[in-house]
Amino acid sequence: MRWRTFAALAASLCGVALLGWLVLSQGSGTSPWSEVASSRNEPSMPPEAGPQQVAKLKILPNPLPGSLDAPALWDNYKRRFVSAEGRVIDTANGGISHSEGQGYGMLLAVAADDRPAFDRIWSWTRANLDVRGDGLAAWRWEAGATPSVTDRNNASDGDLLIAWALAEAGRHWNDGRLTDAALARVRAMQDLVVTDRTGRAMLLPGASGFTAAERPDGPVVNLSYWVFPAFPALAALDGGPRRALDWTGLRDSGLALLAESRFGPRDLPAEWVALGGAAPVPANGFPPLFGYNAIRVPLYLAWAGPSERQQLAPFAAAWSNRSPEVVDLLTDTAGDRLTDRGYRAVADLVRCVMDGTPMPDDLSAPSDEPYYPATLRALALIAVKQRYPECW
Repeated sequence: MRWRTFAALAASLCGVALLGWLVLSQGSGTSPWSEVASSRNEPSMPPEAGPQQVAKLKILPNPLPGSLDAPALWDNYKRRFVSAEGRVIDTANGGISHSEGQGYGMLLAVAADDRPAFDRIWSWTRANLDVRGDGLAAWRWEAGATPSVTDRNNASDGDLLIAWALAEAGRHWNDGRLTDAALARVRAMQDLVVTDRTGRAMLLPGASGFTAAERPDGPVVNLSYWVFPAFPALAALDGGPRRALDWTGLRDSGLALLAESRFGPRDLPAEWVALGGAAPVPANGFPPLFGYNAIRVPLYLAWAGPSERQQLAPFAAAWSNRSPEVVDLLTDTAGDRLTDRGYRAVADLVRCVMDGTPMPDDLSAPSDEPYYPATLRALALIAVKQRYPECW
């Protein structure tokens, strides 16, 4: 969701790493989500369909519900960022709301096992952002503006987060309406997946403005929009021969792109990457920065793990003995230091993955940081509980 906001602020960012995780499970192995696919009476793929078609992404080892076991942190988050109607407020971004924030709020509510909060956030999202008529959410909403939706384009990360939260909520609370809504949103995302010159599936950041027909260097993608830990849950939901997206292919293409898009001496990619040439390059019209938004890349990679040490090594090296910072990838000059606790929580998660360093005790303590780092901190806590409980 944050693509236009951070382009305007000249604060993009990026991440890197080809992660050997989410191991493919071949054959007829079952998963905790098998009952979701079977409840929709969709047949499984026949054995002769080939390994790519029958491969499944493995579910995270510990469930999402209950993984935000920090009541004081969640209560503080709701009080500061979630209105009584269910609008998630970006306090450092003019008080706007966006599809990303609504998706994160719904996901955190499931992780906190808070059905009333989930219902409020989902209800507001459906009433105020689902106005496009194609099953995708408008990405930006502003209080006091007329109309309140000030940009009707969608943001694919926001739709992925909303679909993931709906899928998890439908299963956890045994609510088929939420499961159906998750699947409908996934199927609405079909046109957001395009192919690059090598034939790999690529996830467009939005429905408008990023294709090869719309940009001379296109298609253009945002590396932080691949919400890797969501893919197994959505793949299990979107199963059978009528599946909307090739989740395994999309996962693999994102990892390959991250490996190919390293720039400068720090081996970090630009967040906005153009795929129209012979090799990925920083996209025209966007600052070639590693910074605020793409700090989610190592978060998502570590969360989706398991990983190999070298795959997160550039982040660990960049953040050794200091907080994450914005980096101009063309000049290798540092910009803003990201000192809020939530940004440092992502660095803590990388250290946890790299060498088993325990997460700091203050990770679950309430704070006064703005919406975005507060959200990152809660997500890092969930990632540790789901994937690396030994670090807690």
